[in-house]
Order: sequence, then structure tokens, then C-alpha cells
Amino acid sequence: MQQYLLNRVVLGLAALLGLSLLAFGLIRLVPGDYLMAQLAESGNVADLAAARAQLGLDRPFAAQYVTWLAGVLRGDLGISFWSKRPVADDLLAALPVSLQLAVMAMLLSMALALPFGAVGAARRGGAADYAGRLLSFGGLSIPHFWIATLVLLYTSIWFRWVPPLGYISPRASLAQNLEQFVIPAAILGIHLSARSLRLVRSSLLDVLQEDYVRTAWAKGLAGRRVLWGHAFRNALVPILTILGSQFTYLLSGSVIIEDIFSLSGVGRYVVESITHRDYPAVQGAILFTGVVVVAINLVIDLAYAWVDPRIRYR
Repeated sequence: MQQYLLNRVVLGLAALLGLSLLAFGLIRLVPGDYLMAQLAESGNVADLAAARAQLGLDRPFAAQYVTWLAGVLRGDLGISFWSKRPVADDLLAALPVSLQLAVMAMLLSMALALPFGAVGAARRGGAADYAGRLLSFGGLSIPHFWIATLVLLYTSIWFRWVPPLGYISPRASLAQNLEQFVIPAAILGIHLSARSLRLVRSSLLDVLQEDYVRTAWAKGLAGRRVLWGHAFRNALVPILTILGSQFTYLLSGSVIIEDIFSLSGVGRYVVESITHRDYPAVQGAILFTGVVVVAINLVIDLAYAWVDPRIRYR
């Protein structure tokens, strides 16, 4: 196990190094830079050459990358061109928003996917199975941003209500915080539950065909005990995989939902940084997302061995 962890950490660091190089280089392939974007908006940049020299944009690519990477190794992601604050501080301010949205959406997704998927597998072809499959097809076919737009539009027209704008911490007001997050989390959770439900159902259907499950049925064990006590744990491996991918998506990829509901999360921060050609912010946010993805994948891989004792890492 220790050798496996060491190998994974080394591979993860190599992946992050490659990601840092891509993030550093690709944003600079976009025509224009931060100063040109400023000039297009306000026209107040008097001396572009002097301003580029002040920001270090006139230096060679390799020199800029080495300087930035050295700062990253010290825990310094740089200073945002746009906000004039440390990128790490901006990310720490945006992280609670995306984290709460992701956790609430994941909890709702599993609350729908696990029972519907399990009942659908246990009672294949029944009414509950068809209801779950209908929910799954609807969630996959209807764009979540379209639902979000309609919900926000009609609640404002019919009920004269819109969620509070700007992030409100649970410590400041739990009621207003939940009022702000319940609807976007519900929309994302229902959307994600569609794919999770199908996976739970198909995984359990495969496991329910195994010999040990048939033996449990033959011994006269209760159906609920066979389903949850014997079959479900062995069906968890593919479910854990999709849970990890969904969580990383929610943490930085729910940009449209964050924008519709004015939630200043990590995804929205990345989009605004790209719009402003804010190189340090884009680089820092992409690297932060990469660290989260590597860490979650490692945790999911370790969880496989806990769920299925047959899996051993060497």
C-alpha cells in the first residue's frame, strides 16, 4: 500500500506539473492580454510597454513560467491583475460557495439515485422501475441551465421572489443561506441523479445475478437484507467512480448555475478571470482544480479497497 501511495503521489505531481505548463501556456495563446482587455474597455492605459514591463508580461515565456512555478512551490499563486488581491485569497473566498453547492447537490443526487436505482433493480419492470427510468431520461435530456432559467423567471413573476444575491454565510444567516442555495442545489442534484440512478440500477442488476446473491435468496433471507447487506456493497465500486467525477465537476464546473443565481464560486471566478485575461488568476484556479481532482481520485482509489476486500494495492 505504501509503495502504491508513493507511486500515485509521484504521478499526481507529474500530472500537476504538466497541467501547470498547459494552463500557463494556453491562456497566453488567446489574442490580447490583460492590458489590451483593459484598453478595449476603458482606453485608460497610456503606455502599454511600461505597463507590460511593470506586470512582467514583457519577459520571455520560460522566465515567466519559472518565476510563477517557484512562487507556487512556496504557496504563492501570484497577485490577480483584476482584483489586485492574492489569487489564493480569492480562491479561498470562492471555495465555500462552490463547496456548499457541491455537497448539497451531491446529497440530493444520492438521496434520489440510491433508492430509485435499488428498487428499480430489485423490482425490474415494475412501476417504481419505470418511474426511476423516466426520472433518469428527463434529467439527462433537459438542460439544467434551462430549468434554472425558467425557475428563476417564473418564481419572480408568480411569487415576486428571487434568491438573495451575493454569498451569505451560514454563520451570518442560516435561513438566508439555505434560501440562496436550495434551488440551485436541487436543480443540479436532480440533473446529476439521472446519471447516477442509471449506474446504480445497472450495477445492482449485475450483482444480483451473482451466485452468492442467489444463495442468499435460496436461504430465505429477507429481500431488503439481501439487497442492502449483500448486493449493494459490491455494486459500490462504479458508483464511487461517478461520485468522484461528479464532485470535481460541481466544485469548478457548475459555471452556468453559479452565474444564473449570482453565486461567486470557483467556476464563475475562472470564467471572469479568462474574460479579463487575468493570467495569475486563471493559472492558480486551474492548478487548484487539478489538485482537487488528483486528491479526490486518490481517495476514491483507496475507498475501492475498503468497499471490496478483493482489491489489493501493491
